[in-house]
Amino acid sequence: MTLLWIAMLPLLGVLVPAFTAQRGRCFCSLATALLPALALLLMLGQLPALAAGETLRFAVEWVPTLGLDLAFRLDGLSVLFNLLIMGIGLLILLYAHYYLSPGEPYGRFYAYLILFMASMVGIVMADNLLLLWMFWELTSISSFLLIGFWSHRSDARKGARMALTVTGAGGLALLAGLLLLGDLAGSYDMQVVLESGTTILADPRYPWMLVLVLLGAFTKSAQFPFQFWLPHAMSAPTPVSAYLHSATMVKAGIFLMARLHPAIAGSELWSAIVSLVGMATLLYGAWFALLKTDLKGILAFSTVSHLGLITVLLGIGTPMAVLAALFHILNHATFKAALFMCAGIIDHETGTRELGRLGGLRRAMPVTAVLTSVAGAAMAGVPLLNGFLSKEMFFTETLVSPVLGGLSWLLPVLATLGGILSVAYSLRLVHAVFFKPAREATPQSPHEPPWLMRAPVVLLVVLCVVVGLAPVLAEGLLGLALAPVLGEAFAFHLAIWHGINLPLLMSLVALVAGVATYWRHPDLRRFLKGFRPVDALLVFEAAVQRLGRGSEAGLARFDGGSLQRYMSWLLLAALLMGSLGLAGMPLLTGSQGNQPLDGILLLGAGLLIFGGIGTAATHRYRLISLLMLSVVGLVVALTFARFSAPDLALTQLSVEVVTMILLMLALFFLPQKTPRESSRLRSLRDVVLAGALGMVVASLNYAVLTRDNASISGFFLENSVPGGGGHNVVNVILVDFRGFDTLGEITVLALAGLAIFKLLNRLRLFMPHSDGEGRLWSPDRYPAILTSISMALLPLALLVSAFIFLRGHNQPGGGFIAGLVTAVALILLYMARGVEWSQQRLDFPFQPVAIAGVAIATLTGLGSWLLGHPFLTSAFGHFHLPLIGDFELATAMLFDLGVYLAVVGATLMILANLGKVTTPHRPAKEATSSFDTSPTSRPGKEKH
Repeated sequence: MTLLWIAMLPLLGVLVPAFTAQRGRCFCSLATALLPALALLLMLGQLPALAAGETLRFAVEWVPTLGLDLAFRLDGLSVLFNLLIMGIGLLILLYAHYYLSPGEPYGRFYAYLILFMASMVGIVMADNLLLLWMFWELTSISSFLLIGFWSHRSDARKGARMALTVTGAGGLALLAGLLLLGDLAGSYDMQVVLESGTTILADPRYPWMLVLVLLGAFTKSAQFPFQFWLPHAMSAPTPVSAYLHSATMVKAGIFLMARLHPAIAGSELWSAIVSLVGMATLLYGAWFALLKTDLKGILAFSTVSHLGLITVLLGIGTPMAVLAALFHILNHATFKAALFMCAGIIDHETGTRELGRLGGLRRAMPVTAVLTSVAGAAMAGVPLLNGFLSKEMFFTETLVSPVLGGLSWLLPVLATLGGILSVAYSLRLVHAVFFKPAREATPQSPHEPPWLMRAPVVLLVVLCVVVGLAPVLAEGLLGLALAPVLGEAFAFHLAIWHGINLPLLMSLVALVAGVATYWRHPDLRRFLKGFRPVDALLVFEAAVQRLGRGSEAGLARFDGGSLQRYMSWLLLAALLMGSLGLAGMPLLTGSQGNQPLDGILLLGAGLLIFGGIGTAATHRYRLISLLMLSVVGLVVALTFARFSAPDLALTQLSVEVVTMILLMLALFFLPQKTPRESSRLRSLRDVVLAGALGMVVASLNYAVLTRDNASISGFFLENSVPGGGGHNVVNVILVDFRGFDTLGEITVLALAGLAIFKLLNRLRLFMPHSDGEGRLWSPDRYPAILTSISMALLPLALLVSAFIFLRGHNQPGGGFIAGLVTAVALILLYMARGVEWSQQRLDFPFQPVAIAGVAIATLTGLGSWLLGHPFLTSAFGHFHLPLIGDFELATAMLFDLGVYLAVVGATLMILANLGKVTTPHRPAKEATSSFDTSPTSRPGKEKH
């Protein structure tokens, strides 16, 4: 459980700023840091067990059918990254407390930051491939929120969109790669995957899996050619840049390559792709870091370069190369986070980050000058600092790497070139800000920041110096982290001095040539002025817009704003796919043969065909078309009754009545006759398409019905009585076996009723006083026959409804049919006596009825939980009462009662309120409904 708390405490911490933001910034900052700090302490408490060689794991089943478990692991690699994620994250919280302006929504900022921290902790501790991917995508979402935090700025919005697009697309590729990787290993369990390296490498699908996984890693860690998004993410507040883009987010891809190293590394394909991509990224980032004039721009491109360096080492893949990669991950996080925070301090205290407007700040900000100089020296690889050690190890590994075969000499040459550029941009960063004379005054008078704002930088710079002077202090942590990556323990020793050798000479060459490069930097800038600058953000936005326009044009070719054309394409696709499937069958008729025909079946089929064709043929005459449609519904109900489905027959009849009433009410406001919409040629095309599709669907049905297909009906027939206590299998399925589905359906029905009620509540339509041919509606407001029938029918219908409801568990019926019968009876009363008369006697709203129905059905399901049974498990028993005799009671009746109330409430919310839609030309006190058809209820009659 400790691992679960380590992973979940930061996630719970996302809620803390929301509850403490009103208590002031200081209290909110301290409260926000509490849970991550506790998680960090819990993790540090596991170090003795990890030092003893254990790998701590925790897992519970989550979605076992998908292979997704809530599984976490803690090993040396997780510890290394968790120290960076939570340790530097806590320092960033302290820094952000002073960096953000008083008017900034700091509570929201802290929530986004902790959400990102929790996502990264989830990635590094995930012990399941699918769980890792879920946290991976959560980092993309949370980084989008952080990068776009200053949403009033265009560059922030565009930078956030670019980051989300690139990393999101890479996440989709990663998902495909992880699914394939899990298939190769036979499990999504991380331990199984890591132990299946030999099997994975030997599989012919390995190259595809590797490319997909690396696409995910390269996009997240800004590797070439996906490096362009990272510099534009610098539009985020500096605490975000210091955290996401130096210590955490961009390290996620690096972590992924390190975590999966035992499973997917070791092949020539891995070495070639990873090493070459990393070297290209290293040189690209270093070159553009030398050209930028914005402090955060320089640091952003230098981050890209150092990520490339780490990637090259992982591509080389030897034990010492992997050790150097892990060492540089640690070193880069310390000096780069310090440099970003120094850049933020300079911007915060001077009002600018442009080198052209800075200079000579060593007098006004001496402490910041020292801190930036030391961190910059560590980034340049100056001896006696931590960056020098890992960079010299990098030089050493490039000398012995066989990655390029006969061209392997290129790796140390390119590595030295990268080192030269690194020294040059690091020296430029420090010299131009603190030592070069200023050309103009800064927007604000520069001064040192509060000492607590500077404290995180001091701590990180001290670590740069301490590790540089005593690298042995990092051996324990690196040893723990190295073992999971290599799959075994590896003995090593870190030292400052290894004698005069070629790597040392490469470092000296990089230092001297780097200083010379910076000295000639003005010449370099003059040379580059002849080239047209390219803004990746503008290129990306233009590409997105072109893609959008192209998509719209392509969609217009198939849609064109015509619903008829859209439907024709859809039906044509269904026709082609169905035809291809049927064409591949040797015989259409199966082994079951055909059922015998009789006169009743032929008559029913003829009426069904006649009704269907009549509905389509008379669609311009809406009332006649509606009558034809009712013939179809009636024949369908009779068909159900003929083939022993009385429940379906009753349901069909009830639904048919409600549907006819609904359509009649809607048609009251529409013209009785519509003009011709289509030409004869188009009508012929539609007839041909519909006829062909009808024949294909009929053939498909015939093929299915004449074959012996395995059915689950036997299970329900056998278990209806012992499992559900009812002989009506259909009802038992609805309220017991598939009760959860029914609960969802009535919930949707109630929500639909509420939505339609709100739409119709204030809607007022003009009510026609005559039909399309000028004939007036009947002047009899309340027809005597209809009134008499409705008054007599209502109690009878309610009695029938109760009878159908009570018998539904053992005989045809149930809550759904009973609810429809009740609703029809009440609607008939509304139609016969009008809305005003009915509402005076039925003075209650229908919304609570539907809501109560859903609530009763839900509480019935929760009741089984209280008794220790699965949700919606029903109980039943047989009882005896004098004079009544033996009878059965089941908790499913309560669920059925909920269905009944939901159906009644939702149906009446729709139909009764549709009947109240009135014209806006009459005063509210005289408003009538479409149920009221007397001359006084027809506005505008006086004008005719």
